[in-house]
Amino acid sequence: MTDDTMMGRMRRILVSAIRLLKVPNDNPELTLAQFGAFSKQVPLLYFILGTNMLSLAWTHQGTAPAALVTYVPAFLVLVFFARSLIWLKSRKVSRTAEQAYRQLRATNILSFPIAVVCTLWALSVLPYGDAYQRAHVAFFMAITVIGCIFSLMHLRSAAMMVTVTVTIPFFVAMCLTGEPTFIATGINVILVTIPMIMILLDQYRDFRTLNESRHVLLQQQKALQDQNKAMQALSDENLRLANLDTLTQLANRRSFFQMLERAFARARQSGERLAVGVIDLDGFKPVNDMYGHAAGDKVLAEIGLRLGGITESRLTVYRLGGDEFALLLEGDASEARVTALGQTICDLIANRINIGSGLVQVTASVGFAIYPDVGGSGQEIYERADYALYTAKRRHRAGSVIFNAVQADELTRQKIVEDAMIAADLERELYLVYQPISHASDLRCTGYEALARWQSPRIGSVSPAEFIPVAEHNGRITMMTRILLERALAVAAKWPKDVYLSFNLSPHDLSSPDNCLKIVTIVLRSGFNPARINFEVTETAIMHDFEQASASIQLLRELGAGIALDDFGTGFSSLNHVHKLPLTKIKIDGSFVRNIHQRKTSYKIVKSVLALSADMELDAIAEGVETLEELQVLRTLGVGSVQGYYVSKPITAEETFAQTPVEMPLVRIS
Repeated sequence: MTDDTMMGRMRRILVSAIRLLKVPNDNPELTLAQFGAFSKQVPLLYFILGTNMLSLAWTHQGTAPAALVTYVPAFLVLVFFARSLIWLKSRKVSRTAEQAYRQLRATNILSFPIAVVCTLWALSVLPYGDAYQRAHVAFFMAITVIGCIFSLMHLRSAAMMVTVTVTIPFFVAMCLTGEPTFIATGINVILVTIPMIMILLDQYRDFRTLNESRHVLLQQQKALQDQNKAMQALSDENLRLANLDTLTQLANRRSFFQMLERAFARARQSGERLAVGVIDLDGFKPVNDMYGHAAGDKVLAEIGLRLGGITESRLTVYRLGGDEFALLLEGDASEARVTALGQTICDLIANRINIGSGLVQVTASVGFAIYPDVGGSGQEIYERADYALYTAKRRHRAGSVIFNAVQADELTRQKIVEDAMIAADLERELYLVYQPISHASDLRCTGYEALARWQSPRIGSVSPAEFIPVAEHNGRITMMTRILLERALAVAAKWPKDVYLSFNLSPHDLSSPDNCLKIVTIVLRSGFNPARINFEVTETAIMHDFEQASASIQLLRELGAGIALDDFGTGFSSLNHVHKLPLTKIKIDGSFVRNIHQRKTSYKIVKSVLALSADMELDAIAEGVETLEELQVLRTLGVGSVQGYYVSKPITAEETFAQTPVEMPLVRIS
């Protein structure tokens, strides 16, 4: 082995030895762990030193000098006690890794002079006394070494320093006595110390490894916690989005029905009132159809903003979908407050909205139901509010209606009708009557409008105003249309060639290509001339889905049938929509005809409609003519055809066969 190799090895050994005597500072977590464990053991170390020193001083009283066995031990014990208090207090103080390192390093430095002082003191006492007392000194130094090793095991550098400082002088002192017993004791302590140091190093290495493993585990736990937090945040965000309408930033339908049940439970438990409102926009479809869906979205977003800005306490607003919104009002839900809230909503929505390309205006109909006045569950309250909305749209457009006893009776009747319809044999129970349509000038009949009737064996005769909305609601209206159209065509086939059939179609009949194709199939299968058929459609049916309705109407026109726009003027269609449709007739609603000879407004409206129909080359039919005065005014205005009880009430199919159009008797209403 060369000298350079030897020097290199010695240098590495020296570096390793120095490293053993220094406090490591390469792992903050390890430093904090060392400090935590060490702070619990240092007071025990000082206790061992103090008690051993007092014991040794006591056995040498009167033998050794008083200064050596009284004042020095007393001073050192006070120092040990003070240091113990400092360490006990430090256990309660939170420290950073850097602060812990500085205190460990200070202890490491301080351990050497303390070890030197204690060793010198013990060796200075050794010459005094008999063999027993000298044996006590040997015991003191041996037990001090063992105690220091175990107490300082978590601060490896201090443990090594104290062990070397005490053990080597002890061994030398024992050998210098010349006594075989003391020499054997010194050797014994050396031999015991070596494996204890090895145990110390192993324990320290295990402590470091355990701490590093713990640190890795904590990091993994933290990573898992962070991942769980991220997943929880994502879950919360998904839940928020699942309950949020992204267009209006209002809570959505799902959220509404969840909160409805909770609000109902609170109201039932506390005895408070709860109002449920359902809002539907009037005139929104024309905005969508005329300006596009982007404009419609702007309208909905603006209305959502307006509704969300209402500053009513304990009021929450939701978007149910489409142009329908809902609200919950808890606490003071008196009828007066609900009425005022309904007016506020209608006023807010009625303000014009800027869609970029211009200003548009929609209105709102609102239906309310108030618990505990009505409803035994949240769902029931909502259903009654929805029925109140239905009433508002029929009778109080752009206004609000609170569900009341009258509507409760109507709803009860509606359910009775619906139950009867579900159990009905519609093929057998439905029938048609026919109301003549005549020239206004001479009342000569030119056609018949087929009107549906239902005679139920369970509830008797049911008005079309009752059963048609129910049939539209439960989806049986298209089946009714097909049944009745086949019968009407069979009857019309027996009329003179110059008499046409007018037949009503519901919004559902125009809502899909399949439904319209089935109507076309029935007409073609009947062999009846399509040119003698006039299909009547309402503004509501067209506005329900303008594009699909327009396509269905175009298909019927290509078949050869005429198309009449029924109840013109009562809906929300614009002249722009009327111009786009391939119409052949316009039917003026009876509400404008009634008392037209006395109402200037009705007169002007009918005059304008007639001018429009003339401009569009459409025939005009006036419905609901019940008096001679009304007929005379209509003749003056130039109405082509009329229909109503003044001309004739609806008659049976057999009555249409029994008379020619010219000979048909007139029924007058006095």
